[in-house]
Amino acid sequence: EVLLSCKQHLEQGKNIRGLGLSKEERVAIADLFLLTEKPTLYVANVDEKSMHTGNKFSEALKAGVAAEGAEVIVMCNNIEAQIAEMEAEDDKQMFMEEYGMKEPALNRLIQSTYSLLNLETYFTAGVQEVRAWTIHKGWKAPQAASVIHTDFEKGFIKAEVIAYDDYVKYGSESAARDNGRLRIEGKEYMVQDGDVMHFRFNV
Repeated sequence: EVLLSCKQHLEQGKNIRGLGLSKEERVAIADLFLLTEKPTLYVANVDEKSMHTGNKFSEALKAGVAAEGAEVIVMCNNIEAQIAEMEAEDDKQMFMEEYGMKEPALNRLIQSTYSLLNLETYFTAGVQEVRAWTIHKGWKAPQAASVIHTDFEKGFIKAEVIAYDDYVKYGSESAARDNGRLRIEGKEYMVQDGDVMHFRFNV
């Protein structure tokens, strides 16, 4: 039945995304690898005057993909390229203020992409470098540790965790620890977006 529905939908020139399949139905057709069933995000590149409001073309795009519930990000790639070329943060901020921007549109694009793919980020912070690690939402600490090295998951003991906002507020791991904001979490801890983590393991 679900295959027949998909066939009829495709023959009408429509995307499978707009068919409203249940979780069970999606599992049933997973081995078909239907391209139009994949989650999609659209980007409308507009001129500087339309970067905040969009234009008739971006509105037409939104109307065209409304049935599949897809998000449309409106941005001016020319402006984004100029921001990316600037090295000094003060220069970037001044430039964005001139165009009424609080942040680059690229940030919104990244955030929307992560949300669409059900992803999040946690950080590890050492003396010399800070690393960001991408994981799926809902992963527990041992799974999250495995993206660094599989031994971290196999020999997982505990995780030292500082929430992102606390790390930014206090400025360092030691300061967060001194203010009681460092937590010790076990195997069942579900990692939160932005967590700053240090893993204890033994293999």
